[in-house]
Amino acid sequence: MTETLDQLRDDFLANVEAAEDLAALEELRVSALGKKGGISKQMQGLGKLPPEERKEAGQALNAVKTAVAEAIESKKLVLEEAALDSRLAEESIDVSLPIRPETEGRLHPITQTIDEAIAILGEMGFAVAEGPEIEDDFHNFTALNIPPEHPARQMHDTFYLPKKENGSRMVLRTHTSPVQIRTMLSEEPPLRIIAPGRTYRCDSDMTHTPMFHQIEGLVIDKSTHFGHLKGCLLNFMSAFFEVDDLPLRFRPSFFPFTEPSAEADIGCSREGGELKIGGSGDWMEILGCGMVHPNVLRACDIDPEEYQGFAFGLGVERMAMLKYGIPDLRTFFDGDLRWLKHYGFVPLEAPSLVRGLS
Repeated sequence: MTETLDQLRDDFLANVEAAEDLAALEELRVSALGKKGGISKQMQGLGKLPPEERKEAGQALNAVKTAVAEAIESKKLVLEEAALDSRLAEESIDVSLPIRPETEGRLHPITQTIDEAIAILGEMGFAVAEGPEIEDDFHNFTALNIPPEHPARQMHDTFYLPKKENGSRMVLRTHTSPVQIRTMLSEEPPLRIIAPGRTYRCDSDMTHTPMFHQIEGLVIDKSTHFGHLKGCLLNFMSAFFEVDDLPLRFRPSFFPFTEPSAEADIGCSREGGELKIGGSGDWMEILGCGMVHPNVLRACDIDPEEYQGFAFGLGVERMAMLKYGIPDLRTFFDGDLRWLKHYGFVPLEAPSLVRGLS
């Protein structure tokens, strides 16, 4: 009996040592210690032995069972550690490798257009100024020499907020010109600023939206004249559309806040039904401009006998549509990721005149 148990123990221990993975070890445990395992069968046969042999055989069999169980547990720890090392090796990441290419967001054409305009005008010495989108009557209308009966003040053209206790009403700004007023009231001339931002008007169709973006420019000093305005706009338009010798003309117009006032047109061609900026044969209106009205200067406590300046304003969406061939204004605000992937721009590539605008 003893020799048989020693042989059984040695066989199981050899098999435990030879097990290559946890699955093989579990199979071996069942064959040795399971209900139908080799050691279990030996335990069941103890009842057939004479009483004097049963005790000794039982002790020997328990010793074999304990030795095999301990060997299996030790081998299990070794195999688990090996399996973990293998898994870690397979799942390890080399942090020195370049990042994996992933889908990244895109800058909206409006954002790109504003950044390009800021880059160009920034090189020309303009600083960016900002202001609130909810304005009072003084900054949005009165200080800009807009009379009380002007259509822009009417409910059908402007978003008014509910009346205050004193009867006054705030308004969603109809242009970014209030930023110019706030700058002239808070800073001493000379001034050279641009004011990009959202504006609001009661208008909605294929070419207008209730919310749109503007960029307005303002220069105030003692010697600025209309020739400077022309040179500024010519340089800006040529750089923005990336067209040398861009044709530019001015047509007399009227704006309450400038005198004289003008609308600027750029040359274009429409041959074959295709619009080409910088061509000849046709003109396209691009922005409004003029010399700052003396009444506007007086409203900002600036002496018009000593200072003068020019201002201009352009629509960001229109500039983006012309430069990037976007046919429908409404698609700017659809939130379509496919559209944004097509017309959007890679982030972190800030436009500059050195690196390139787009």
